[in-house]
Amino acid sequence: VNFGVEMALAPRWTLDMPGNINDWKMYNGREWRHFLTQPEARYWFCDRFAGHFLGGHLIYGAFNFGNLNNNIRFLGTDLSPLSKYRYQGFGYGIGISYGYAFMLSKHLNIELELGVGYILANYQQYECDTCGRYIGKGLHNYFGPTKAAVNFVYLF
Repeated sequence: VNFGVEMALAPRWTLDMPGNINDWKMYNGREWRHFLTQPEARYWFCDRFAGHFLGGHLIYGAFNFGNLNNNIRFLGTDLSPLSKYRYQGFGYGIGISYGYAFMLSKHLNIELELGVGYILANYQQYECDTCGRYIGKGLHNYFGPTKAAVNFVYLF
């Protein structure tokens, strides 16, 4: 579930406050749970809520992933250990974005947005998804895409 609220701060500035929650328990003990928020200040080149904008966002999230069978490697991040281990922790970071809002009517927009940034993840590792002994803790640095969104916007 993803939901957000955006408010006007000045003629060309807005503050976007999104959040998402996923609590997926799948078959065979697979688990993907997380909470994420990315508050973002946006500068609109013309009028707010229309056309091009640049944004600066903060990132905070908490996660619990485990038993996800994969061999994915992406921008220096190896996700294959998620096949055997469970990871629990939190991450925080910062990023920038570019977007465009298409005005469909007086009260309805579609917004496209892409962002890049840095995230530092602090995690604890366990032997398996629901049980198992504590193995250790660690830090992971990530730099790459932090946002890719298609937003349906209702303007009050």
